[in-house]
Amino acid sequence: MFSFTAHPYPKSESFKEIFVSSLGAGAAVYLFLIIFQPFGTENFQHPYKFVLLFPYCIIFGTAFLMANLITSRFSNWNIGSELLKITFILCTGSILSYFYNSLFLSHVKLDIVNYFYMFLYTLAVGIPISIIYILSRYIYLKTIHEKKARDISQHLPVSLPAQRQNLLKISAQNTELVMNKKDFLCVQSMENYCTFYFLENNSLKKALIRISLTNVLQQIETSSVKKCHRSYIVNLGKVKKLKGNAQGYKLVLPEIDFEIPVSRSFIPSVIPQLQQQHS
Repeated sequence: MFSFTAHPYPKSESFKEIFVSSLGAGAAVYLFLIIFQPFGTENFQHPYKFVLLFPYCIIFGTAFLMANLITSRFSNWNIGSELLKITFILCTGSILSYFYNSLFLSHVKLDIVNYFYMFLYTLAVGIPISIIYILSRYIYLKTIHEKKARDISQHLPVSLPAQRQNLLKISAQNTELVMNKKDFLCVQSMENYCTFYFLENNSLKKALIRISLTNVLQQIETSSVKKCHRSYIVNLGKVKKLKGNAQGYKLVLPEIDFEIPVSRSFIPSVIPQLQQQHS
Protein backbone atom coordinates (compact mmCIF):
# COMPACT_ATOMS: atom_id res chain seq x y z
CA MET A 1 0.00 0.00 0.00
CA PHE A 2 2.72 2.45 0.98
CA SER A 3 4.83 1.53 -2.05
CA PHE A 4 1.82 2.28 -4.27
CA THR A 5 1.26 5.74 -2.80
CA ALA A 6 4.99 6.51 -3.19
CA HIS A 7 4.79 5.96 -6.95
CA PRO A 8 5.45 9.23 -8.84
CA TYR A 9 2.44 11.14 -10.14
CA PRO A 10 3.01 13.54 -13.05
CA LYS A 11 2.78 17.28 -12.50
CA SER A 12 1.37 19.60 -15.11
CA GLU A 13 3.52 22.41 -16.47
CA SER A 14 0.62 24.10 -18.26
CA PHE A 15 -1.96 26.45 -16.75
CA LYS A 16 -4.22 25.60 -19.69
CA GLU A 17 -4.15 21.90 -18.79
CA ILE A 18 -4.80 22.65 -15.11
CA PHE A 19 -7.71 24.94 -15.99
CA VAL A 20 -9.29 22.53 -18.49
CA SER A 21 -8.94 19.47 -16.23
CA SER A 22 -10.39 21.40 -13.26
CA LEU A 23 -13.26 22.66 -15.39
CA GLY A 24 -13.87 19.11 -16.59
CA ALA A 25 -14.04 17.82 -13.01
CA GLY A 26 -16.57 20.50 -12.09
CA ALA A 27 -18.62 19.77 -15.22
CA ALA A 28 -18.59 16.04 -14.36
CA VAL A 29 -20.14 16.80 -10.95
CA TYR A 30 -22.84 18.91 -12.63
CA LEU A 31 -23.61 16.25 -15.25
CA PHE A 32 -23.82 13.60 -12.54
CA LEU A 33 -26.39 15.67 -10.66
CA ILE A 34 -28.62 16.49 -13.64
CA ILE A 35 -28.48 13.01 -15.19
CA PHE A 36 -28.88 10.79 -12.11
CA GLN A 37 -30.49 13.39 -9.80
CA PRO A 38 -29.43 11.56 -6.62
CA PHE A 39 -30.13 12.26 -2.92
CA GLY A 40 -33.65 13.61 -3.41
CA THR A 41 -32.70 15.93 -6.26
CA GLU A 42 -35.47 14.37 -8.38
CA ASN A 43 -38.00 15.62 -5.81
CA PHE A 44 -36.69 19.17 -5.98
CA GLN A 45 -39.15 21.05 -8.15
CA HIS A 46 -38.24 24.44 -9.57
CA PRO A 47 -38.57 26.02 -13.04
CA TYR A 48 -34.84 26.83 -12.96
CA LYS A 49 -33.78 23.59 -11.34
CA PHE A 50 -30.77 22.93 -13.60
CA VAL A 51 -29.63 26.52 -13.27
CA LEU A 52 -29.73 26.25 -9.48
CA LEU A 53 -27.65 23.07 -9.65
CA PHE A 54 -24.97 24.72 -11.80
CA PRO A 55 -23.19 26.42 -8.83
CA TYR A 56 -22.06 22.93 -7.77
CA CYS A 57 -20.06 22.85 -11.00
CA ILE A 58 -18.48 26.19 -10.08
CA ILE A 59 -17.80 25.08 -6.48
CA PHE A 60 -15.99 21.88 -7.39
CA GLY A 61 -14.31 23.30 -10.50
CA THR A 62 -12.90 26.14 -8.40
CA ALA A 63 -11.82 23.74 -5.64
CA PHE A 64 -9.92 21.61 -8.16
CA LEU A 65 -8.38 24.68 -9.81
CA MET A 66 -7.17 26.27 -6.57
CA ALA A 67 -5.78 23.00 -5.23
CA ASN A 68 -3.97 22.29 -8.51
CA LEU A 69 -2.45 25.77 -8.68
CA ILE A 70 -1.28 25.63 -5.07
CA THR A 71 0.23 22.15 -5.34
CA SER A 72 1.90 22.89 -8.70
CA ARG A 73 4.67 24.59 -6.68
CA PHE A 74 5.55 21.36 -4.90
CA SER A 75 8.16 18.90 -6.15
CA ASN A 76 8.47 15.12 -5.70
CA TRP A 77 4.74 14.67 -6.20
CA ASN A 78 3.42 11.12 -5.88
CA ILE A 79 0.12 9.23 -5.80
CA GLY A 80 -0.14 9.64 -2.03
CA SER A 81 0.20 13.42 -2.42
CA GLU A 82 -2.45 13.39 -5.14
CA LEU A 83 -4.86 11.44 -2.92
CA LEU A 84 -4.34 13.96 -0.10
CA LYS A 85 -5.04 16.76 -2.56
CA ILE A 86 -8.27 15.06 -3.67
CA THR A 87 -9.31 14.62 -0.02
CA PHE A 88 -8.76 18.35 0.55
CA ILE A 89 -10.81 19.16 -2.56
CA LEU A 90 -13.72 16.97 -1.47
CA CYS A 91 -13.71 18.43 2.04
CA THR A 92 -13.61 21.98 0.69
CA GLY A 93 -16.32 21.19 -1.85
CA SER A 94 -18.54 19.63 0.81
CA ILE A 95 -18.28 22.72 3.04
CA LEU A 96 -19.06 25.17 0.24
CA SER A 97 -21.88 22.95 -1.07
CA TYR A 98 -23.34 22.70 2.42
CA PHE A 99 -23.56 26.46 2.81
CA TYR A 100 -24.95 26.92 -0.71
CA ASN A 101 -27.58 24.23 -0.22
CA SER A 102 -28.58 25.36 3.26
CA LEU A 103 -28.76 29.08 2.51
CA PHE A 104 -30.13 29.12 -1.05
CA LEU A 105 -31.84 25.82 -1.83
CA SER A 106 -33.11 23.87 1.19
CA HIS A 107 -33.25 26.81 3.62
CA VAL A 108 -32.50 24.51 6.56
CA LYS A 109 -30.72 25.48 9.72
CA LEU A 110 -26.97 25.17 9.90
CA ASP A 111 -25.92 22.27 12.12
CA ILE A 112 -23.32 19.51 12.13
CA VAL A 113 -25.80 16.74 11.32
CA ASN A 114 -26.91 18.40 8.07
CA TYR A 115 -23.29 18.99 7.14
CA PHE A 116 -22.50 15.31 7.82
CA TYR A 117 -25.15 14.29 5.29
CA MET A 118 -23.72 16.73 2.75
CA PHE A 119 -20.24 15.32 3.37
CA LEU A 120 -21.52 11.79 2.65
CA TYR A 121 -23.28 13.01 -0.51
CA THR A 122 -20.05 14.68 -1.61
CA LEU A 123 -18.08 11.47 -1.12
CA ALA A 124 -20.69 9.45 -3.03
CA VAL A 125 -20.46 11.79 -6.02
CA GLY A 126 -16.85 12.87 -5.69
CA ILE A 127 -15.05 9.55 -5.22
CA PRO A 128 -15.97 7.96 -8.59
CA ILE A 129 -15.37 11.27 -10.39
CA SER A 130 -12.02 11.70 -8.60
CA ILE A 131 -10.92 8.19 -9.59
CA ILE A 132 -11.65 8.94 -13.24
CA TYR A 133 -9.90 12.32 -12.88
CA ILE A 134 -6.75 10.84 -11.32
CA LEU A 135 -6.42 7.98 -13.81
CA SER A 136 -7.16 10.00 -16.94
CA ARG A 137 -4.85 12.84 -15.91
CA TYR A 138 -2.08 10.39 -14.99
CA ILE A 139 -2.28 8.73 -18.40
CA TYR A 140 -2.44 12.05 -20.25
CA LEU A 141 0.46 13.77 -18.45
CA LYS A 142 2.64 10.66 -18.48
CA THR A 143 2.04 10.32 -22.23
CA ILE A 144 2.95 13.98 -22.79
CA HIS A 145 6.24 13.61 -20.89
CA GLU A 146 7.17 10.41 -22.70
CA LYS A 147 6.29 11.80 -26.13
CA LYS A 148 8.33 14.95 -25.59
CA ALA A 149 11.27 12.90 -24.36
CA ARG A 150 11.08 10.62 -27.44
CA ASP A 151 10.86 13.57 -29.81
CA ILE A 152 13.98 15.18 -28.35
CA SER A 153 15.88 11.88 -28.09
CA GLN A 154 15.36 11.22 -31.80
CA HIS A 155 17.37 14.35 -32.59
CA LEU A 156 20.21 13.70 -30.18
CA PRO A 157 23.36 12.77 -32.12
CA VAL A 158 24.94 9.34 -31.81
CA SER A 159 28.35 10.96 -31.84
CA LEU A 160 29.23 14.55 -31.05
CA PRO A 161 30.91 16.82 -33.60
CA ALA A 162 34.36 18.04 -32.81
CA GLN A 163 34.25 20.61 -30.02
CA ARG A 164 36.65 23.42 -29.36
CA GLN A 165 39.15 22.78 -26.62
CA ASN A 166 37.40 24.95 -24.08
CA LEU A 167 38.82 24.48 -20.62
CA LEU A 168 36.76 24.26 -17.46
CA LYS A 169 38.62 25.31 -14.33
CA ILE A 170 37.31 24.60 -10.84
CA SER A 171 39.08 26.14 -7.84
CA ALA A 172 38.29 25.32 -4.22
CA GLN A 173 40.59 26.18 -1.32
CA ASN A 174 43.91 24.51 -2.21
CA THR A 175 42.42 22.28 -4.91
CA GLU A 176 42.23 23.00 -8.61
CA LEU A 177 40.65 20.82 -11.28
CA VAL A 178 41.07 21.57 -14.99
CA MET A 179 39.51 19.63 -17.86
CA ASN A 180 38.38 20.08 -21.44
CA LYS A 181 34.73 20.97 -21.73
CA LYS A 182 34.25 18.11 -24.20
CA ASP A 183 35.40 15.67 -21.49
CA PHE A 184 33.19 17.01 -18.73
CA LEU A 185 30.09 14.92 -17.97
CA CYS A 186 28.39 16.09 -14.79
CA VAL A 187 28.72 17.11 -11.15
CA GLN A 188 26.86 15.45 -8.31
CA SER A 189 26.48 17.31 -5.03
CA MET A 190 26.41 15.59 -1.65
CA GLU A 191 26.19 17.97 1.31
CA ASN A 192 29.40 20.07 1.22
CA TYR A 193 31.16 17.92 -1.37
CA CYS A 194 30.85 17.57 -5.13
CA THR A 195 31.80 14.59 -7.25
CA PHE A 196 33.01 15.50 -10.75
CA TYR A 197 32.54 12.97 -13.54
CA PHE A 198 34.72 13.44 -16.62
CA LEU A 199 36.66 11.55 -19.26
CA GLU A 200 40.41 11.16 -19.36
CA ASN A 201 41.81 9.28 -22.35
CA ASN A 202 38.27 8.03 -23.00
CA SER A 203 38.07 6.50 -19.52
CA LEU A 204 35.64 7.62 -16.84
CA LYS A 205 37.24 9.48 -13.96
CA LYS A 206 35.79 10.87 -10.72
CA ALA A 207 37.11 13.60 -8.46
CA LEU A 208 35.69 14.48 -5.04
CA ILE A 209 36.18 18.11 -4.00
CA ARG A 210 34.92 20.03 -0.96
CA ILE A 211 32.91 22.78 -2.66
CA SER A 212 29.27 23.81 -2.96
CA LEU A 213 27.30 23.20 -6.15
CA THR A 214 26.51 26.90 -6.33
CA ASN A 215 30.21 27.73 -6.33
CA VAL A 216 30.84 25.16 -9.05
CA LEU A 217 28.05 26.59 -11.21
CA GLN A 218 29.50 30.10 -10.94
CA GLN A 219 32.82 28.82 -12.28
CA ILE A 220 31.77 26.53 -15.13
CA GLU A 221 28.26 27.44 -16.31
CA THR A 222 27.97 27.90 -20.09
CA SER A 223 25.18 27.60 -22.65
CA SER A 224 25.54 23.80 -22.54
CA VAL A 225 26.76 23.28 -18.97
CA LYS A 226 23.66 23.79 -16.86
CA LYS A 227 22.25 23.03 -13.46
CA CYS A 228 19.33 20.66 -13.97
CA HIS A 229 18.59 19.63 -10.38
CA ARG A 230 19.42 20.85 -6.91
CA SER A 231 22.12 18.15 -6.77
CA TYR A 232 23.34 18.06 -10.39
CA ILE A 233 25.13 20.09 -13.05
CA VAL A 234 25.32 18.43 -16.45
CA ASN A 235 27.03 18.92 -19.80
CA LEU A 236 24.02 18.90 -22.12
CA GLY A 237 26.32 18.25 -25.05
CA LYS A 238 27.02 14.76 -23.66
CA VAL A 239 23.35 13.80 -23.30
CA LYS A 240 22.48 10.93 -25.63
CA LYS A 241 18.92 10.24 -24.54
CA LEU A 242 16.09 11.95 -22.71
CA LYS A 243 13.60 9.84 -20.76
CA GLY A 244 10.15 10.96 -19.72
CA ASN A 245 8.31 9.43 -16.80
CA ALA A 246 5.47 10.22 -14.42
CA GLN A 247 7.58 12.66 -12.45
CA GLY A 248 9.26 14.47 -15.34
CA TYR A 249 12.48 13.95 -17.29
CA LYS A 250 15.81 12.19 -16.84
CA LEU A 251 19.03 12.66 -18.81
CA VAL A 252 21.01 9.66 -20.01
CA LEU A 253 24.78 9.86 -20.46
CA PRO A 254 26.18 6.48 -21.61
CA GLU A 255 29.50 7.04 -19.82
CA ILE A 256 27.90 6.94 -16.35
CA ASP A 257 25.74 4.25 -14.77
CA PHE A 258 22.94 6.45 -13.44
CA GLU A 259 20.32 8.78 -14.89
CA ILE A 260 20.34 12.47 -14.04
CA PRO A 261 16.96 13.93 -13.00
CA VAL A 262 15.65 17.24 -14.28
CA SER A 263 13.75 19.18 -11.64
CA ARG A 264 10.54 20.88 -12.73
CA SER A 265 12.02 24.31 -11.99
CA PHE A 266 14.91 23.67 -14.44
CA ILE A 267 12.83 22.23 -17.30
CA PRO A 268 12.39 25.67 -19.00
CA SER A 269 16.18 26.15 -19.21
CA VAL A 270 17.29 22.57 -19.90
CA ILE A 271 14.78 21.05 -22.32
CA PRO A 272 14.72 23.97 -24.82
CA GLN A 273 18.54 24.01 -24.79
CA LEU A 274 18.61 20.32 -25.67
CA GLN A 275 16.14 20.93 -28.48
CA GLN A 276 18.15 23.88 -29.77
CA GLN A 277 21.63 22.40 -29.76
CA HIS A 278 20.55 19.11 -31.29
CA SER A 279 17.97 20.39 -33.78
